[in-house]
Amino acid sequence: MASQEPLLGSSVHDAAQRAADLLAVLLPGPGHPAGPAALIAVLRKYGEPEPIEISATDLAELRRVALLLREVFASGDADTAANRLNGLLAGRAHPPRLTTHGGTSGWHLHVDSNDDAPWAEWFLTSSCLALAVLLADRQAPPGGFCASPSCGRPFVNVGRGAARRYCSHRCGTRERVARHRALQAGTSESTLP
Repeated sequence: MASQEPLLGSSVHDAAQRAADLLAVLLPGPGHPAGPAALIAVLRKYGEPEPIEISATDLAELRRVALLLREVFASGDADTAANRLNGLLAGRAHPPRLTTHGGTSGWHLHVDSNDDAPWAEWFLTSSCLALAVLLADRQAPPGGFCASPSCGRPFVNVGRGAARRYCSHRCGTRERVARHRALQAGTSESTLP
């Protein structure tokens, strides 16, 4: 059940982005798709081999894990994020191992129990590993949630600059335009007799 694409190492950003995209479909919220079809679409996007079978139990466990990972994305600082990641990895992650899934993919790291680990175990451990690598690399929280009140989508911090506030340029621009219009409306009202 674990992905057959190399998702850690040269593609750690892809693994972290996969975690954010999975959170977006698994967490309840406005504009967040729900259900197995949206989940399967994200797994396909990141190279999960067919057939992708998600049972009702798998979906429930994946949602439970998404709530745990949400706390990492909601961390306001590196120390909090690191403590949350360490807590999630403790007792759940296994010693790192390299796998090719029987020669069907390139070598990549796993910290789940085996190549056929349950979906929730794979999601939690692979996401924590990718997010931990990003935190260690940037010395900052590995992700966050869009500050736009109409969005709230999880995103990954991969740049070296200041921490992001929005999941996309689109959300950032929409919020800047809204602030500008509100200021303009306030200025117009204060000049009325």
